Amino acid sequence: MAYDKFNILTSTAVPLSIENVDTDQIIPARFLKATERVGFGDNLFRDWRYNNDGSPKSDFVLNNPTYSGKILVGGKNFGSGSSREHAAWAVYDYGFRVVVSSFFADIFRNNCLNIGVLPVQVSAKFADKVFKAIEADPKTELEVNLPEQTITLKATGDKESFDISGYKKDNMINGFDDIDYLQNIKTEVIAFADKLPY
Repeated sequence: MAYDKFNILTSTAVPLSIENVDTDQIIPARFLKATERVGFGDNLFRDWRYNNDGSPKSDFVLNNPTYSGKILVGGKNFGSGSSREHAAWAVYDYGFRVVVSSFFADIFRNNCLNIGVLPVQVSAKFADKVFKAIEADPKTELEVNLPEQTITLKATGDKESFDISGYKKDNMINGFDDIDYLQNIKTEVIAFADKLPY
């Protein structure tokens, strides 16, 4: 399933400074019945966003109109817990294209990369700068440059580099998942197979 190509994103950000956000908070288990990647955004952080009667909790950041954007800034150890890929689906379906944190759980990071969400791991010091900048001005913008592998606080010019595998970087720039990548090199695969002696 192809997704939007990613190159450079400049956006405001939503701050979620809670540490150890696990996948059951990102998308509770009772919403995992669907097998397609759509519709999960409505239940992103469901138990933190809504009361039992379905009314929004005014003190949760996603319900605060002060904050918006395509970037979610999370606390340390974001995406821990179970390996459910639905957590990444919910983040993408809600509209986030980037999650920033000082540490990601490995499985969550890979699930994000597989569906078009860029996990940007930064130092704790830089993450603190980002949180403080958003607190001071909710309209502050971040620039995430995938080709250069940098994230920049536009207001101050503070910048930090982030790591990503070359394969996943290329896929995100082209809007490919793993199947799209194989389809893209289908001719080469067939040509290689034709040369095999067996």
